[in-house]
Amino acid sequence: MNSRIAPAAACGILAATLGTAAAHLVAAVVSPPSSPVLAIGSQVIDATPTPVKEWAVGTFGTADKPILIGSVAVVSLLLAAIAGVVRLRSRLLSTGLLILLTALAGAAAVLRPSAGSLAWLPALVAAVVGVLALDWLISRVVPSESAHSRPDQPTRRRLFALGGTGAAALALGGAGQGLISRTKPATLTLPTPAEPLPPLAKGVSLGKEGISPFITPNTEFYRIDTALLAPNVDPSDWTLTIDGDVPQGFSLSIDELLGLPMVERDITLNCVSNEVGGAYIGSARWLGVPTRELFARAGLDTDPKNPDLQVLSTSTEGMTISTPLSALLDDRDALVAVGMNGEPLPREHGFPARLVTPGLYGFVGATKWLTRMTVTRYDAASAYWTDREWAIDGRVQTQARIDTPRALRRIAPGRTFIGGVAWAQRRGISKVEVRVDDGPWQRATLGAEADVDCWRQWFLPWDATPGRHDFTVRATDGDGELQTKETAPPFPSGATGWHTSAVTVTD
Repeated sequence: MNSRIAPAAACGILAATLGTAAAHLVAAVVSPPSSPVLAIGSQVIDATPTPVKEWAVGTFGTADKPILIGSVAVVSLLLAAIAGVVRLRSRLLSTGLLILLTALAGAAAVLRPSAGSLAWLPALVAAVVGVLALDWLISRVVPSESAHSRPDQPTRRRLFALGGTGAAALALGGAGQGLISRTKPATLTLPTPAEPLPPLAKGVSLGKEGISPFITPNTEFYRIDTALLAPNVDPSDWTLTIDGDVPQGFSLSIDELLGLPMVERDITLNCVSNEVGGAYIGSARWLGVPTRELFARAGLDTDPKNPDLQVLSTSTEGMTISTPLSALLDDRDALVAVGMNGEPLPREHGFPARLVTPGLYGFVGATKWLTRMTVTRYDAASAYWTDREWAIDGRVQTQARIDTPRALRRIAPGRTFIGGVAWAQRRGISKVEVRVDDGPWQRATLGAEADVDCWRQWFLPWDATPGRHDFTVRATDGDGELQTKETAPPFPSGATGWHTSAVTVTD
């Protein structure tokens, strides 16, 4: 019996792999998010407690999604191995275990808010292929307890069965991934803005190597969201609906939205999960329609200062985000954006339209793949992050970050500089100060201010002497308030504290 366990476990793993690969290929045709691993992974994200999510983002950064998918796959394969071993004693029980696994994947796919009418089909394919493959593999790979064949015959048969099944799984999975990857991304022709911005003023960029560029390229802009697979939205099927507690709700097609007067705005966005000194922040030139114009069209005359009112925005994949109504009606120029740095929104950043709200963290003001904005009360509807006990206002904390010299680097002695960026959207930055080791605070040179909703570059000349040196930076916002020294984690309303860094200067 013991000599049969390992081959049986291998059969279970290969059968499940083949079934999952076949399901992935089917999902690529009918609905990519319904692929079993992606569907289960999405449900795991929703069910994961906030502290665990924050740990994952803080530990793995943007690699959290691949690691999650890998973890789901490993657990699934371990259970499949158990099904293979159980098959030695009970065909019915092993079949039931495989069906249970695929049924869980099917339920996860069907229960997604954006599930299509065929979301169940990939799981069914996984079940049928997995069960049939396990029966076939067991009959050819696991020797019978009463077998008397020559040793070389079952060995050749095993290798052929195992190798053929593995090759088939690779082919099916690769074909499915190829279909998903080669799906031609939709695009738009952006209109000319009614209120274009001039080129960035001289001095906004200090021209210092190592400091984050004032405008972040689209390909380098941070991405933090809950979507394992960025939705591939067809603009011709897309609508934006304004509804809820408004006198005149309405919907817009993409052509109707693009036909409205567009404005350009330079706005820095950052994620609430950003640790002090973290990288989840970027600045872009956005093209879009001011949200206050859209709500005016809906006839909204509610006092924008009413703290009980929110806009519950919904993405095409069912994500909900809660934004204070006042933030979408005041003069900050919150946008339903369609363009980013002169191009249509990239798929990963919300194509064809997203919400951009200056001064608020993304979890309350930057809904991607936007399709609905519902005016309601906080006590009438609860958003995804509100359910997970994050703050509801999401006001960006004042922060300064050291970009250069890079932390823990070894640099040569001599004249150099310390530099980075600072931000306090809606308030602006009036001063940045740097302390080297235990020395006095020194005022840094600031780049020109493009807008209070954008970060500012800064630098401080420094004579690097041999040895280890510690840097600390702090910023003062446009209201004259010094950022707090008190250290706090991102949860529930954004990280606080002074950024510190250290380098070693070599002789």
